[in-house]
Amino acid sequence: MSYHIVSIDAPSCSLSCRNGQMTCNADGVVKSIPIEDVAAVVITSFSASIHSKLLVEAAKNGVGMVLCEEFKPACLVLPANRATDTLLTRAQVELPPKLKERLWKKTIDAKVHNQTSLGRHLSPKDDAMEVLERYSRSRQADKESSAARAFWGLYSRALDLGESFKRGRHEGGANALLNYGYAVLLSTVLQKCFAIGIDPTFGIFHKTREKATPLAYDLMEPFRPCVDWRVAQWVFDHPNEHEWIVSKDFRRWVTGFPLVETEHLGLRLELRGCIEGVLRSFRKALLEQKSGVYKPWIQGNSKWAG
Repeated sequence: MSYHIVSIDAPSCSLSCRNGQMTCNADGVVKSIPIEDVAAVVITSFSASIHSKLLVEAAKNGVGMVLCEEFKPACLVLPANRATDTLLTRAQVELPPKLKERLWKKTIDAKVHNQTSLGRHLSPKDDAMEVLERYSRSRQADKESSAARAFWGLYSRALDLGESFKRGRHEGGANALLNYGYAVLLSTVLQKCFAIGIDPTFGIFHKTREKATPLAYDLMEPFRPCVDWRVAQWVFDHPNEHEWIVSKDFRRWVTGFPLVETEHLGLRLELRGCIEGVLRSFRKALLEQKSGVYKPWIQGNSKWAG
């Protein structure tokens, strides 16, 4: 069984399958891979044509296809036997509360660690660093909310966002940039969830709502500081608040962060590959009912790549 997830992101291309090879023709450049080596295909291309032969061969080889609109999954094409395989779904539905708690704790520990790491990079002498360092080692129940207050205070001062800055989905200032960046992160996590067969509607902390994907909200938490850093770079380069809008240039800039290289478990890989690895470890934790095999991403050093 293959574990390769193929991402198709050329602006326009043609996808087909011949002699067991999945091929992608983008502006005359043809690349191919054995279809038996593919676990899933994620198509974010704005204009891709897909030959029916590829759909059939993908189904025969158990390959799922995720079609996206503006990087957000819009359609799943699954083999019939994979669509009715309920083993993983049953494991999610019947997840013991204690195991949920342990998985969520590991997730939040990683998030606070990464916020602390970014805070140390942005403003190491800020008074809030003492609080962040303390909470990064804490086991208190209010760890996430308390660390968030300290982090956003430091973040606001480091970026000179003004004393009135308040982090919130409906607040002003740089919040529009952060919100858009988080939407890109959510889309990336959803792509990987669907590609490896995890149903994102069953969360470990966030509550299920209509048309919501709580598990994706859960698992994206440790990666939020990656968006925070990406936005910080934009603000440093565009200090005029009138430029803090979701412009075409900003969208182009922020959507590049999943391609930035990082480290995870001793490996150097793109952030989107890191997200995939984390989700695979979470999938294994579900099936084995063990929190120990879940490996959320933890920033290994104080250097934040651009």
